[in-house]
Amino acid sequence: MATSSGASSQGATSVWTPANIVTCVRIVFIPIFMVLAELSCVVSGAVYLPVPTIAACALYILLSLTDKLDGYLARSRHEITDFGKFLDPIADKLLVFSALLILLEQGLVSVWVVFIILFREFLVSALRMVAGAQGVVIAADKLGKWKTAVTMVSLCGYFVSFSAASIGFVYEAAWLLIVSGALMIAAVILTVISGVQYFWNGRSVIFS
Repeated sequence: MATSSGASSQGATSVWTPANIVTCVRIVFIPIFMVLAELSCVVSGAVYLPVPTIAACALYILLSLTDKLDGYLARSRHEITDFGKFLDPIADKLLVFSALLILLEQGLVSVWVVFIILFREFLVSALRMVAGAQGVVIAADKLGKWKTAVTMVSLCGYFVSFSAASIGFVYEAAWLLIVSGALMIAAVILTVISGVQYFWNGRSVIFS
């Protein structure tokens, strides 16, 4: 969420702040989203049941929209905690990869898409741990934020297209699927470029 070193210095008296509760709720609802997404598809990538499909789509969009809510609550209430800084990135990654696994199972994204995004996240997390051990903070840059935004819009677009197909808007669903696929390609490109830039910014940590 932020770069503070502890809860006590920011005024939080417990780890169960509103921000951390929002983060925990997001994590709890991710498996529910996955169950609904699994129930929605009768024939992989072909037939979608309206109720679970729309429910999965609505839940995923809601979880995506709350992505920044916990950080905003923590900063605005001066309740930044180490627990929140640990848990928030985990919630973000689980949200992305839960959707990617569903799409991978349905054959709508390549295994290379999942691998590249996962590989970048592992490397960046490792770099952050090394930097943190040296007392260095490598802030996320605008390119990384754009990568996250494009990825989330693409994933939401996929599930909106499934919802459209489930209620008979097949033509619209097909176009949404094409746009979402194009955005996913853009997200992968941004993932690679932002990953390289992140390591370039942290080169002094790596080669120290």
